[in-house]
Order: sequence, then structure tokens, then C-alpha cells
Amino acid sequence: MFDDDVLKVGSNEMELVDFRILKQEDDGTIYEGIYGVNVAKVREIIKIPKLTELPGVPEYIEGIFDLRGVVIPVVNLAKWMEINEPPADKLKPRVIIAEFSDILIGFIVHEAKRIRRISWNDIEPASFVAGMGSLDKSQITGVTRIENDEVLLILDLESVVQELGIYQPNMEADNNIIDQIEGTALILDDSVTARRLVNDALKRMGMRVVEAKDGKEGLEKLNELYEVYGDKLEKELRIIISDVEMPRMDGFHFAANVKEDERFKSIPIVFNSSISDHFSEIRGKEAGADAYLTKFDASVFYKEISKVIKSHVKTEE
Repeated sequence: MFDDDVLKVGSNEMELVDFRILKQEDDGTIYEGIYGVNVAKVREIIKIPKLTELPGVPEYIEGIFDLRGVVIPVVNLAKWMEINEPPADKLKPRVIIAEFSDILIGFIVHEAKRIRRISWNDIEPASFVAGMGSLDKSQITGVTRIENDEVLLILDLESVVQELGIYQPNMEADNNIIDQIEGTALILDDSVTARRLVNDALKRMGMRVVEAKDGKEGLEKLNELYEVYGDKLEKELRIIISDVEMPRMDGFHFAANVKEDERFKSIPIVFNSSISDHFSEIRGKEAGADAYLTKFDASVFYKEISKVIKSHVKTEE
């Protein structure tokens, strides 16, 4: 459905599916909420299929359906956001089939408008929310201005699904696979929850952790570390673990900057993202990453991080 080769690594742009959720006020006025989700997380957009209802589930879970042999749950975003929907004849409903962390989930929206290309420089963190109902800033990756000075909210479907209880990260891991590694790790993620998961895992490996909320802050942290360690930084900073989707500067652009800097280019980078499509993994490797992980399986995380660090140590020798 989408052209996965349009965006180039280091372009610091993302593509969004622009969709709308309508709310009818008590006086009959209809308010249009403008939202976006990263194209990389969207498998396809379809008309509402025939759904099989599930007993005993919340009202916002409309049911399930079979998509080419895969059973997919469907969530009505308006109902989850506790929005009073307009009459059906005012809507052009579609189901956005989203994929993240190797899970497919359908989201009913009132209209799917278009695909937008937006620079991460034009995306601000969600310091406020102009949303509706139960939506809060923890479910918003960022906000950006579009035409007519309207605001588009970039929705973090992963946090929505975690709150719904449909998906939870796998934190279990056998102690036997957890290597103890000395040194520092730099982690980049705009999600407080995601940073805490990675922070806890790395500390369990015996590492010190420096955190950043996005690529720009990540570069600032690297420069601060270089002021402390100088040319010995490569031996102290064992690994950089970065999310892909972040405001101001995304992970791919951050990695491209790191690999162009003689001071930092030898430090291994691992992407840790809920975007699980094959093309994002390819882009990650093009940006210079040593590995691309899908959030969050603790056993896989420990094994891959240890492998990357040990491989780098052998290269140094």
C-alpha cells in the first residue's frame, strides 16, 4: 500500500497517515480531531469488515475478524476515547491495521484522509493535549501544525494498546543469559516507560546509564561524555540504544549524525523500536546500526546487546 523506499536515511522526515475522529457536542456541533500515525506502523487501511463480537470485553473492542489467516482484534478509538460520535451518515469509517512488536491490531477511525510527510524538526513534544475524552499526553508522540494553523496529534498506538492490556512487554529472562558488562550505555527514547524498561535491563547487566529523550538531546549527551572521557570515550561508552520515533530528531537521523562524527562513529548503535516492519530494519542498518530490535522481549534484548558489545570488543583487539 505504501512506498517504503520514499524516505531516505538521515532525511529527518517521517510519513504519517492523517486520520480523523469526530465528536458531536451537546448542541449538535461536530468537532474534528486530527491525528496521525507513522506509516511504518500501518499495514493497510480497509473498510470495516464483518466482525465477530466477543463476550465480556469492553465496549470499545468491537470484535475480531480474519485477515488472510490472521485473527485481528478491532478497537473503536472513539469509544475508547469516550467520545460522543456523530450519526453514521456523517462518517466515512475505516479500519487502520497497525503492526508493532509483531502484533496486528485494527483501529476504527471516522475518516482516513491522506499521507503527510513531516520533518521531525516541526514536531514538538506533547507538553499539552488538545485531544478529547480519555486521551492524555502519554499516548501522544508529538504535535505539529498543518494547514489553516490546525494541530495534528501524533498518536502512540503502542501505549494505547498497552493500556488496553492487549499487548504487554515480555520482561522475563533467565539469569544465565545475562552477561555482566562494565561501562556506560546511552539510551534514547521519548517514552518514559520505554526508557525505564531499557534502563532497568542495562543496570541488571551491571552498566551505568545515561538517558536522552530524543536525537538532539542524545547528541548533546554524547558531547558531554566526550568532554569527560575525551578519546577514551569509546572504551567507556559501550553501546547506544535508540528508539526510532522521537520528536525534534528521530533515531535514523541521530545515527547518521553519530556515524559521520569521527569521535563517535566506532560506538555501536542498536535500534529498539516498536516498528517491526522489514524496511525499518533495512533503514536502521543503512544508518549504521549494529542491530535492530523490536520492543520488548527481555531475553532477546540481553542476548543481542551482549553480542553487539562483545563483537565490538573483538574488533578493538
